[in-house]
Amino acid sequence: MSYLVKNSIDFMYYVWLFFLTAIFGWLWEGILYLVKDESYVNRGFLTGPWLPIYGMGAVLLELLFHKWRNRPGMIFFSSMLLCTVLEYAAGWYLESAWGVKWWDYSGMPFHLHGRICLLSSVLFGIGGMLLVWAVSPLFFALYRRLSMKFRVGLGLLAIGLFVADAAYSAISPHVGAGITYR
Repeated sequence: MSYLVKNSIDFMYYVWLFFLTAIFGWLWEGILYLVKDESYVNRGFLTGPWLPIYGMGAVLLELLFHKWRNRPGMIFFSSMLLCTVLEYAAGWYLESAWGVKWWDYSGMPFHLHGRICLLSSVLFGIGGMLLVWAVSPLFFALYRRLSMKFRVGLGLLAIGLFVADAAYSAISPHVGAGITYR
């Protein structure tokens, strides 16, 4: 029986996992662009320090693939597929809704409409495998050490800030460097 079922994870665990990985994604992409372009770029459509596609992807990976924790190859290929579909759908939606392209892989080999490419898919597979196989169990152990009051309080605060940011950004999405208009 998996540790998720055995230890009866509460909703707040997934809230924390969402924010942990959404903030990690924001930092990851900020560092990549800092190294690549030698300047900081806020890569998200939100103003705050989070990229929800990373958070949503991580929660989906954990919910769907935790049962394969001892099968890293299966997690790798499944993560690669799921995250690639998620990235394509998110790219299509953002372009359709705002007429803005937040990322473009057109210069990369094996891309599809510039929304996805083979390299990013492989990196999603590696990241998903590491998340489900190593990071999530460690994070869960740390999460369980926190008091329920703290878990819920900080989780609700994060949700409130995120909702406020999403409402603001729906009216005026953040469009920074490296983002192109169609």
